[in-house]
Amino acid sequence: MNSNRGTIPVAFFGIAVGALAFANLWRVAISVWHLPTEIGALSTAVALVVWVVLLAAYAHKWLAHADEARAEMQHPVQSSFAALVPVSSLLAAQLLQPIAHALALGVFGVAMVGQLALGVYLHGRLWQGGRKPELVTPAIYLPSVASSFVAGTASAAFGFHQLGTLFFGAGLLSWLAIESIILHRATVHDALPEALRPVLGIQLAPPVVGGVTYLSLTTGVPDLFAMMLLGYGLYQALMLLRLLPWIRQQAFVPGYWAFSFGVAALPTMAIRLVERGATGPVEWAAPVLFVAANVIVGILVVKTVSLLVQGKLIPPAVAAVAAQTAPVEPRRIAQAH
Repeated sequence: MNSNRGTIPVAFFGIAVGALAFANLWRVAISVWHLPTEIGALSTAVALVVWVVLLAAYAHKWLAHADEARAEMQHPVQSSFAALVPVSSLLAAQLLQPIAHALALGVFGVAMVGQLALGVYLHGRLWQGGRKPELVTPAIYLPSVASSFVAGTASAAFGFHQLGTLFFGAGLLSWLAIESIILHRATVHDALPEALRPVLGIQLAPPVVGGVTYLSLTTGVPDLFAMMLLGYGLYQALMLLRLLPWIRQQAFVPGYWAFSFGVAALPTMAIRLVERGATGPVEWAAPVLFVAANVIVGILVVKTVSLLVQGKLIPPAVAAVAAQTAPVEPRRIAQAH
């Protein structure tokens, strides 16, 4: 890394989250549709490698560039992405469970405690006020909503269903409260700057990530609430499709991985519903959504690798500066995403 290149932004864990969620999508698809297991094994291996590399790089950031890391944690937008560190670890624990149970359980325990502590700390900032409207984005879902839902799914995977239900409740009610804040900001204040618009991809995730959690905690034929969550997820997908030309005014940056979690979770939920006995439109939509997710994640991978090859993936060291100039430097903030 050259001297004028920065360290990895914590938002890069969105790449790990997307890769791990995509690997889980393939694991579910293989179990239901009996697809080639080799693709599932490869996607799992790649996702775990990405997660480990990012963990190592982020740990190095705290050891060698602690000022940058601390500044990032104080930033009203960038700090929310710190929640993706335990979220990615919870997803990794689920993928590790069949192949290294003891290790997976250890990762789950550390990540579960970490996401709760970090979520309470970051979410608590919202109650202290002072956040400028232009810095309210769907990123504020991450510390409480994303963390709680993924912790709920992971808890269920390890047999802690009551704990998972508690996390599901925390995530669900936080989502309903926070969405009204985001919609209010979008409706009555100036439009998001071009550089921050990719963050809107997060908007797809809550209903479908929460839907995956709900299905992991329940049994039997999918009920009304499960179908409602899928319906709202599909509606959000259509809304983002309608907004895509507006969002894409920003050239490709790693921040577009904000779409990946929801893009992977939407077909995961649909396939789980089919597995549980759903028929009709859901049964027809599941394979279409699965193919679409593969195409979208494939595009993200190709464009990200292209940036890496060109030496443009890691942005300049802007975290410390952006922390002090957040209200007026949206493009510099977005570079860190």
